[in-house]
Amino acid sequence: MKKQITFILFILLASVLVFNSVKAQSVAKDPETRIKELGIKLRTPGPPSANFLGAVRVGNLVFLSGQGPLKEDGKFMIGKVGKEFNFEEAKYAARLTGISLLESLKAEVGNLNNVKRIVKVLGMVNAVPEFDNHSQVINGFSDLMVEVFGENGKHARSAIGLGSLPRNIPVEIEMIVEMKD
Repeated sequence: MKKQITFILFILLASVLVFNSVKAQSVAKDPETRIKELGIKLRTPGPPSANFLGAVRVGNLVFLSGQGPLKEDGKFMIGKVGKEFNFEEAKYAARLTGISLLESLKAEVGNLNNVKRIVKVLGMVNAVPEFDNHSQVINGFSDLMVEVFGENGKHARSAIGLGSLPRNIPVEIEMIVEMKD
C-alpha cells in the first residue's frame, strides 16, 4: 500500500513539474517571437482615411481605433455574416482583424514585447438579423491574442451584432492595451 501511495505521489509531482516546465516555456516566448512562429507578417499600416488616429496613447494605455479584416492583397473582406460569409469565414475575418490591430499597435509602440496585457475589446459583427453567434465569431480575434500574448492576451470583451459596418466589412474590432512601464 505504501508503494502504491508513493508511486501516485511521484506521478503527481512529476506531472506538476512537467506542467510548470511547459508553462514556463510558453511564457518565456515573447510576442514578437510568437508572431513569427505563427507565420504572421505584420505590415505597416497607412494613415487613416479621415480625420482621426489609428491609435492614441494615454499614459500606459493605448486605445486602438476600430479595424476590419484586411486580406494579404490589401483589400478588405466584404459582406454580411449569414449571407456572404458562414460562421467559420466570419471567425477567420475576426482573426484577420486581430492581425490588423497588431499592425496598428506595433506601429504605435514599436515593439509588442512592451505590451503588458490586452485590457478591453469591442467586437462588432455585420450580420443578418437571424445570426446570433456574435461572441463566437469574435473568438477568432480573442484566440489570436492568447496565441500571441499568452495569459496576458485574455481580455474583457463585448461582442455585438449590427445591421451594417463601414465598407460592408463583416467584422470590426477596437481594443485597449496596457503597456509595461
